[in-house]
Amino acid sequence: MSRITKHGNTYIRKLLIQGARSIMSNTHRGIHSFGGWLTRLQSRTANNVAAVAMANKLARIAWAVLAKGEEYRAAEPLGA
Repeated sequence: MSRITKHGNTYIRKLLIQGARSIMSNTHRGIHSFGGWLTRLQSRTANNVAAVAMANKLARIAWAVLAKGEEYRAAEPLGA
């Protein structure tokens, strides 16, 4: 599992982790493509570790969207 480096912008890192915690507590996991991944992750790790992993996922998605200059296209949930 990757981690978020501490060499970057501290404020952005804090925002990503706060956003990840919000997703973890407020998301209906059945309707999001990463819902199953997040549920499995939380079942095997601590909540803070899962929040950092989710923040890492958000950072990678944001970087890919910015690097390609395209709109975000969410994957379909597995059950859809």
